[in-house]
Amino acid sequence: MSDERLTRRDLLKRAAAAGLAAYGLTELTGLSPLGEAGAAQAAPEPTIAVASDREPAQLVRAAVEALGGMDKFVRRGATVLVKPNIAWTRRPEQAATTNPEIVAEVVRLCRAAGARQVKVMEHSVDRPDAVLPEITGIGPAAQRAGATVTMASSPALYQRLRLPRGKAVTQVDVLREVMRADVFINVPIAKVHSATDLTLGLKNLMGVIWDRGAYHSSPSLDQAIADFAGQVKPHLVVLDAYRVLLSNGPKGPGRTKDLRTVVVGADPLAVDAYGAKLLGREPGRVNHLARAREMGVGELDLARIKIRNV
Repeated sequence: MSDERLTRRDLLKRAAAAGLAAYGLTELTGLSPLGEAGAAQAAPEPTIAVASDREPAQLVRAAVEALGGMDKFVRRGATVLVKPNIAWTRRPEQAATTNPEIVAEVVRLCRAAGARQVKVMEHSVDRPDAVLPEITGIGPAAQRAGATVTMASSPALYQRLRLPRGKAVTQVDVLREVMRADVFINVPIAKVHSATDLTLGLKNLMGVIWDRGAYHSSPSLDQAIADFAGQVKPHLVVLDAYRVLLSNGPKGPGRTKDLRTVVVGADPLAVDAYGAKLLGREPGRVNHLARAREMGVGELDLARIKIRNV
């Protein structure tokens, strides 16, 4: 795995790109969400869009449109990386993986905005991972919408990334496409988790690193999640809360509930804060979210977040 060093100019450009995304601006083409100095602070009163009580694809369209449309984030000719949860051998109705129609609609919107290529990628937990796209339904749905789907199970797909501000982990091997894509979109599912209470957007980013064990063997799993989120910031988060898993997470099977909701925003912590509330938690009491706030990832206080209900 290579260790690709970034120039100071590159870092400033990339941090600026993350900040622009938080404001919903369009100057994103060719800029990565990464920055060795850490992700840019969220804009004052970040905005999220919450769509409810429609079919999955309609929810995605409504929420993205409420933020100004996908072309605010994806320019013509861009390469887009979409990261859903495809970690488990579970069917869509079991709510352990991202709803395939939500993933497909994200792909369709990126294509409609002029994306040259949309790549759906995941480093799964269950094996053999070759069967997971079909079992979860994400593979066929994303491919029909115009994406390629890759299960990132080879170490050759990763490169070393330093986390100079990290407290629990100071380096990780990250999926190279995260570094190379013009636009990085995180598409997690909201559910409970036995180790971190909840898994939302920040936790879903564990699917773009090679060695999950390094997080679990670190002094704090919650802090490791925050360390990574403090440096790797998606341009957009589309949180699937259509059907959520409320017990035996993260894999289930367990009790599910239909919330018929999608939450979209450029501030990953603001999206997770709303997701935590949907699942009956106070955002500040979810440890990895509180630690991410300390790392400057974004806004955790719902009173300081502008919420567009559509």
